[in-house]
Amino acid sequence: MASVKVWCILVLSFLLPHSYAHMDFFTSIGHMTDLINTEKDLVTSLKDYIKAEESKLEQIKKWAEKLDQLTDTATKDPEGFLGHPVNAFKLMKRLNTEWGELENLVLKDMSDGFISNMTIQRQYFPNDEDQAGAAKALLRLQDTYNLDTDTLSRGNLPGVKHKSFLTAEDCFELGKIAYTEADYYHTELWMVQALKQLDDGEVSTVDKVSILDYLSYAVYQQGDLDKAMMLTKRLLELDPEHQRANGNLKYFEYIMSKEKEANKSTTKTDNQTDKESKTKKKEPSKDYLPERQKYEMLCRGEGLKMTPRRQKKLFCRYYNGNQNPKYILGPVKQEDEWDKPRIVRFLEIISDEEIETVKELAKPRLSRATVHDPQTGKLTTAHYRVSKSAWLSGYESPVVSRINRRIQDLTGLDVSTAEELQVANYGVGGQYEPHFDFGRKDEPDAFKELGTGNRIATWLFYMSDVSAGGATVFPEVGASVWPKKGTAVFWYNLFPSGEGDYSTRHAACPVLVGNKWVSNKWIHERGQEFRRPCTLSELE
Repeated sequence: MASVKVWCILVLSFLLPHSYAHMDFFTSIGHMTDLINTEKDLVTSLKDYIKAEESKLEQIKKWAEKLDQLTDTATKDPEGFLGHPVNAFKLMKRLNTEWGELENLVLKDMSDGFISNMTIQRQYFPNDEDQAGAAKALLRLQDTYNLDTDTLSRGNLPGVKHKSFLTAEDCFELGKIAYTEADYYHTELWMVQALKQLDDGEVSTVDKVSILDYLSYAVYQQGDLDKAMMLTKRLLELDPEHQRANGNLKYFEYIMSKEKEANKSTTKTDNQTDKESKTKKKEPSKDYLPERQKYEMLCRGEGLKMTPRRQKKLFCRYYNGNQNPKYILGPVKQEDEWDKPRIVRFLEIISDEEIETVKELAKPRLSRATVHDPQTGKLTTAHYRVSKSAWLSGYESPVVSRINRRIQDLTGLDVSTAEELQVANYGVGGQYEPHFDFGRKDEPDAFKELGTGNRIATWLFYMSDVSAGGATVFPEVGASVWPKKGTAVFWYNLFPSGEGDYSTRHAACPVLVGNKWVSNKWIHERGQEFRRPCTLSELE
């Protein structure tokens, strides 16, 4: 029995192709545009190098053609040719001098400029972690928006301006990255897609043996032993000497024989067991987010629909900020997005010029977005918030100061104790999973360092349209608010009593296609004592 255990351990060492570790990738389109410019510069440099090489080859070609004709004549009558003293002199000169010059030309390295530029630009290149992060973003979009691998591979996405497709090698890389995360569900999906494209005749640098190696193990890890054996046998038909596949096949056969023995000792029949294994549904691994299904449905626009009776209570209006002098003669457009919690949208509330100013101020400072750690009360990065953000103070720019004042005039709340204007850019796949803006009772130190109390309200500007995805959703109530450039939404996070409104739990859905820019103002309790007085009822 001990020898069998040792054999099993040795065989397991063959099962797993080598893996590598990586970190997550947090990106923004704002920063990735710099990479586009970098690549364009490299292409220009590469074309210059090609021209230099072509010029060099043209010189060599002319030299070869001239000498080909000359030597052809000379070899027909060597003595007669050299009988001419000029020919004799020129032969000495060519062999002593000109062939040396040609040698120098052939040895001349024309790539110096290109290599120098590559060396300079390489420091700005993405690394393995960035590539893995971009791949994980694609997998996230696939799950959130129920996209099959063929749709993604063909680039058939809504609202795309520049259609692109994935090669078999691209699909293989996506599968490998899922594999390193022990995400065998997505490994199988993308290895199958890579194999399908090769079976359809696509020419690729990746081979079927490599794909089947990963695919068979991913299928085995999901409990489908029969399919794993079938795929391993297919691999061995292509490469009978494949060491790991031979070891895997023996191990799979051993496991299958043990399962059959175990089935004989139970009340279940083999047919029942086979039926259960075949009907077992493969799906992404479960995670920590309890409302995942509801959240993703809302992101796809499949959420709960408000009843007609409730819809009749939603209105659009011209709003003057509760008789604010600035807006009595020039009220702003306001419309109700939801009733409970009350979410209102302000239309045409920030101009294109103001948006561009805010974006230009923020771009140099964009860095991985942070969240408040409920344990420490300090800002920290989080895997569930995938974006880049920057903070802008009112004293930095009259535009930011004017925006802050506008928020105060329209909400009636004091923004002097609010947090700075936060600007965020979500690239493709960028998201912020369901969260509360306010600190809950089990997070007493959430905003202790600020000394301004809890976040009483949230004001959110949409500074870009989004081609597909990117909605702000409220899973607790089923609300979806879609980005519209130049608008802003506002809601209270706390009841007048100071208690948190748990129905305001919300999320920023992944951006499927496009580029999402937002900016938000978190308004705090301090300074609102007379602007929004407390009530005696906890939930009012």
